[in-house]
Amino acid sequence: MIYTIEKITTLIGARRFGEENANIGFLLTDSRSLCFPEETLFFALKSGRNDGHHYIPELYRRGVRNFVVEDVPENMEQVYPKANFLKVINSLEALQRLAERHRDEFNIPVVGIAGSNGKTMVKEWLYQILSPNMHVTRSPRSYNSQIGVPLSVWLMNEQTQVGVFEAGISKPGEMLALRDIVQPSIAVLTNIGTAHQENFSSMEEKCHEKLIFFHDAEKMVYDGDDTLVTKVLATFDYKGEKLYWSLKDKTAPLYIKAVEKKDTATTITYIYKGGEENRYSIPFIDKASITNSVTCAIVALQLGITPDQLDERMQLLEPVAMRMEVKEGRHGCTLINDSYNSDFKSLDIALDFMNRRPDHKGRTRTLILSDIVQSGEQPEKLYREVSDLVCKRGVEKFIGIGPVMFSQRDNIQVADKSFFTTVKEFIHSPVFDNLHDEVILIKGARQFGFDRITELLVQKVHETVLEVNLNAMVDNLNYYRSFMKPETKLVCMIKADAYGAGSVEIAKTLQEHRVDYLAVAVADEGAMLRGNGITSNIMIMNPEMSAFKTMFDNDLEPEVYSFRLLDALVKAAEMEGITDYPVHIKLDTGMHRLGFDPEHDMEELISRLKHQNAVIPRSVFSHFVGSDSDNFDEFSAHQFELFDKASRQLQAAFDHKILRHIDNSAGIEHFPERQLDMCRLGLGLYGINPRNNGVINNVSTLKTTILQLRHVKAGDTVGYSRKGTIEHDSVIAAIPIGYADGLNRHLGNRRCYCLVNGQRAQYVGNICMDVAMIDVTGIDCKEGDSVEIFGDNLPVTVLSDVLDTIPYEVLTGISNRVKRIYFQD
Repeated sequence: MIYTIEKITTLIGARRFGEENANIGFLLTDSRSLCFPEETLFFALKSGRNDGHHYIPELYRRGVRNFVVEDVPENMEQVYPKANFLKVINSLEALQRLAERHRDEFNIPVVGIAGSNGKTMVKEWLYQILSPNMHVTRSPRSYNSQIGVPLSVWLMNEQTQVGVFEAGISKPGEMLALRDIVQPSIAVLTNIGTAHQENFSSMEEKCHEKLIFFHDAEKMVYDGDDTLVTKVLATFDYKGEKLYWSLKDKTAPLYIKAVEKKDTATTITYIYKGGEENRYSIPFIDKASITNSVTCAIVALQLGITPDQLDERMQLLEPVAMRMEVKEGRHGCTLINDSYNSDFKSLDIALDFMNRRPDHKGRTRTLILSDIVQSGEQPEKLYREVSDLVCKRGVEKFIGIGPVMFSQRDNIQVADKSFFTTVKEFIHSPVFDNLHDEVILIKGARQFGFDRITELLVQKVHETVLEVNLNAMVDNLNYYRSFMKPETKLVCMIKADAYGAGSVEIAKTLQEHRVDYLAVAVADEGAMLRGNGITSNIMIMNPEMSAFKTMFDNDLEPEVYSFRLLDALVKAAEMEGITDYPVHIKLDTGMHRLGFDPEHDMEELISRLKHQNAVIPRSVFSHFVGSDSDNFDEFSAHQFELFDKASRQLQAAFDHKILRHIDNSAGIEHFPERQLDMCRLGLGLYGINPRNNGVINNVSTLKTTILQLRHVKAGDTVGYSRKGTIEHDSVIAAIPIGYADGLNRHLGNRRCYCLVNGQRAQYVGNICMDVAMIDVTGIDCKEGDSVEIFGDNLPVTVLSDVLDTIPYEVLTGISNRVKRIYFQD
């Protein structure tokens, strides 16, 4: 839908500066996602860590002419002569108010989904069930935040017949605004879990906050067997219809009479509102999928889907890939796999993700796209819109697959384009064989078999893979940021190949989330990041004198810990004609590893720094020895006292601001009062809490597969040197991972275990270079089944405890021959 700028000014109660006529169809909060500047309204949002007003000059240069601001730029008539500035008190509240007024235009069913888990799956499955009957507008991916919800609701247009939107919160006081924006007629509560529990005093408080979303809804869908929900709901003033479901209560609006699991499918028998007994089947057997399907069933039936239609569509439900996979492909390609649907909005988001990546420089940006199904638009109009979108998003090569796409090939205006009716036709063509040095987005409805494309294009190195969950890493980043003041800067440690997770992809994600510094060990690591498009500030923690030129050429900022290093660096910079090169001064307050002595070296250090202009101190820092333990609090206080005095002495000698930092991961949580100007986040970023050796959000999961199963009789041995004696008839599995992959030999001989289908399987005998043997006696498994070495279900700390070491050693020991696979929403 299109709104005039005059109308929007009125809707959000803004004061308008500028008189340009404009029609608005797109809302923007992130300058990196700009696509249609002429019709875009940019909201300059302010947060503790960023200010959207800083991006106005760039956006104006790129063609944006309409801005919602809290501060009107000075001399706007001269600097921005063709712009409109809508001045408001709070830009975020203005965005939410505009979405709320937009929602008021629609008198249609709107399903709002809240809960701790399952929101995105319920939303996507409802879309799959409802879309054959009606035009559904839904939240893109997991756009469920204070910003994401209004952007989602804005997508409703004249064609929308039902809306389906997620609403997520992380702390008290957030749900009211989301309720007013979504205004759900049917409100769904999936469940109440532990996510973000640190911000709530109790589970009851969290449940009560989520139920605010339901207050004015006509109907409420929830699990009637959930005692927490029913208890809190009983205290709630809700006057609408309670559409709860139950396995126990035969009078429930949806009574689940039976749940029958088979090998790969589940059949649910139900009675809806006292009617006839019906059933449906889903192609899943896990508990979460069964529960989510029941939630979808009651909403679909309420919206007019018949029991026969429900059964037919439930059987066709596709797994929801809520994360884009970034994989290393053959012939120098990078693959972005998003092949679970191909609707227009998700295509835009995926193209935006590809377009933001810094590794596309010099490489062709390629889109492989299937027919867009169930769009509700005429093909000619739809594919002209697709063409416009992909051109604006910078796609240089277009590969279309599907009969409709083939028929619409003339509407795609990309110069380098190819079309095929089937995947098979494409993979047997010269176009497929000639893919090389490209960033390839694979985007298609699953019915077209795009998994086959990914399978053939991915670089096959090893059946053992390290899965890296970038979403979990961001959650860990935000967990530690919650202890910090908004103005405190953050250094993220990505040395040792990002603790084994892969520094390039980790750096790209951290850069996306605007951390202030990245830190690596040596200059070559920093140069490699620069070569992969990383533009963030990079600190070198262990600079080598032979690498000064590399640092200068790549704008890498070294740590300086000794007079010898300082003098050599100054001399090298002077020879290059460099002045004011930023360095980071390290003080030794008790670690006794590297650093200047804060009690005896400061005067000399200040003197040498003041009598040259080649380098300039950007920060001064030290390192807590024992911030992870309360036992060392007295020593930590002594360290801080030394650092505080010495760093203040250094700052007093210079006019410019010198950042001070001493808190590491444990210190951020243990000593928030000592965060100073900046903190350094290391192991905590990767999900390990150094305070208790627990897991915050698991980032890295090491997986392999069963190569072979064999029956071994009692008395036989397994492996080299006959170390693995079998005490009773057993089933032994061979898995393709060994000490050359980073599986420590000391885990063998039943000292530790892995997980096969969720059950413990001990390592038997000596671990070999490339293969290990595990005891799967009594475990229901087969060749090809997945094996978890560590990860979501088996914390890496289990392995490190057995090895009497720290998680760092296990994580950084994973070999480079183990393929990394990255996931991101």
